[in-house]
Amino acid sequence: MAAVLSTAAVSAQTGGAPWTTPTQAEVDAIYPDIEALYIDLHRNPELGFQETQTAAKLAARTRALGFDVTTGVGRTGIVAVMKNGPGPTVMLRTELDALPVEEQTALPFASTVVVKNASGQSIPVMHACGHDIHMSSWAGTARLMAEHRDRWHGTLIMVGQPAEETGAGASAMLKDGLFTRFPRPDFALSLHDDDTLPAGTIGYHPGFFRAMSDAVTITVYGRGGHAAMPHSTIDPVVLAARIVLTLQTVVSRENNPVDPVVVTVGSIHGGTAGNIIPDEVRLQLSVRTYTPEVRTRTLAAIRRVVKGEAVAAGATREPLVDAPAVASTAPVYNDPALTLRLAAALKKGLGESSVVEMPQKMTSEDFVEYGLAGVPSALLHIGAVDPVKLAAARQSGIPGPAPHSPQWAPQYEPTLKAGIRAEVTALLELFQASPR
Repeated sequence: MAAVLSTAAVSAQTGGAPWTTPTQAEVDAIYPDIEALYIDLHRNPELGFQETQTAAKLAARTRALGFDVTTGVGRTGIVAVMKNGPGPTVMLRTELDALPVEEQTALPFASTVVVKNASGQSIPVMHACGHDIHMSSWAGTARLMAEHRDRWHGTLIMVGQPAEETGAGASAMLKDGLFTRFPRPDFALSLHDDDTLPAGTIGYHPGFFRAMSDAVTITVYGRGGHAAMPHSTIDPVVLAARIVLTLQTVVSRENNPVDPVVVTVGSIHGGTAGNIIPDEVRLQLSVRTYTPEVRTRTLAAIRRVVKGEAVAAGATREPLVDAPAVASTAPVYNDPALTLRLAAALKKGLGESSVVEMPQKMTSEDFVEYGLAGVPSALLHIGAVDPVKLAAARQSGIPGPAPHSPQWAPQYEPTLKAGIRAEVTALLELFQASPR
């Protein structure tokens, strides 16, 4: 690790001006190390609450930089604290977990990891959501902030959060004392890669930004039998297919188009062989909404559709619809004043064209939990797509790979470098505030 610059050296380099954005040269100097970390993390992903090796790597790095590091927070999370004199307390969070996806990127460092899930089933694992990008940028940011700690004052809290993909990690860390065992932050920040922006472009959106999420499981029952004699059965596969199609009308015909709703059936399981009609079929849904009213109405419509189709099919039992009493993940709310303040600082530091306002998204994020706990928060996005490929996709109308796709492969060098510059710039802006 490079030695911390002296105050005199800093003054000589900056002419006495405050350090508000790291130079490209400063980022380039640490980039080889960060790229190696990225490749390692991508090649060795771990699922939520199993991120022991991932957490250990980040813990070792931050500890070597002089952070006071605590592991095992919220089961597998880490908290690295650097107290650097009087000033604000700012938290930067990254996610540790990967997804149960088989990688199809053809990258030379593609993941081949396969693990056993709770049911003993073998499942492939991949960083299909870019958390490896997030962690590597986070590590680069920690390094620059530590090596240049004479340029800022306050308390920096670097949080490595487990299990974001299941929506359970943020709440687990909070329940384990994130805001009581450690300094309570004045601000909380996070950065997420994005498939709709050119690599290195920062996106921001004040106010409600990411949707609330519900996981709904439906089980429909029929009467199994021989595939050659369907007349003597009640086929739950056909019933399930009718439910999938009818559910689409909940969005297209029962919801006001200006109120965003997504109802996706992402998983159907039933039967064991092509010549056997099963007794039951299970469907797993993802429901995304922004308001409690739309959520309540949508879940009620799902129950009504499922029950009605089952009655029409002559099902042997009333179907089971398992929906949570409260949303699995609340909608992410970016504190408007904080978000606009960061956007202004990023435009000044990175250039006007590199920072853009972006629309709301229907994806979800448990980063919202920190805002719900009373800390002003902002989730920023960073483009991760080759600009040429993005322009071609827009021209053709055929979208390219996106997060959660087995083919999601960010253009990592410009994304990592811009991510580090953006995170350091955002932190330095907030450390300019008066101490509490």
